[in-house]
Amino acid sequence: MTTVVAAITISLDGYITGPNDGPGNGLGDGGERLHYWVFGGPWSYEAEPSGEATGADKEYLDGAMARVGAVVVGRGMYEAAEAWGGQNPFGVPLFVVTHRPEEAPSEGGFAFVDGLDEAVADARQAAGDKDISVGGGADVIRQALRAGYVDELAISIAPVILGGGKRLFDGFEQTLNLEHAALLQSPLATHITYRLVR
Repeated sequence: MTTVVAAITISLDGYITGPNDGPGNGLGDGGERLHYWVFGGPWSYEAEPSGEATGADKEYLDGAMARVGAVVVGRGMYEAAEAWGGQNPFGVPLFVVTHRPEEAPSEGGFAFVDGLDEAVADARQAAGDKDISVGGGADVIRQALRAGYVDELAISIAPVILGGGKRLFDGFEQTLNLEHAALLQSPLATHITYRLVR
């Protein structure tokens, strides 16, 4: 059975980006620190990341990627990542939630869909018996949680306080019951997975 996993990295003070996020500065000012765990250590937008996850971070990332059959992201994440250079980086079908699906590129492996409901339905069909990863940004994750699509919430907490930017749960007023499912820790992040209790 397909599991929908909302997965994202946050700072200790709850931000998914630093201030001034956008193209060329996708994680905002100082936000690179959020993804040190992905690249095995420090990196910046001035120099392409050259490392890769190691230890517990690699175990977490490899496990998550092995389970994923489709990915859903928001248009904001797609644009902040500068469309990942024009190529779907995930190796599985990628659905971009947007109010302008007619702007979908003809190449690169991106499917633009008008709304989260359509994106999740298409992702379910594409994923087969594998998981759907709802990867962000925060608005898409909040929408998926509100709609009851999410089965697991996977949060990687980077040991940094950003002090500003975009928060994961800004404006989220719904009560969710969670139970602890898994924990992995490295010097660069604490990866916590929760199951949503229905």
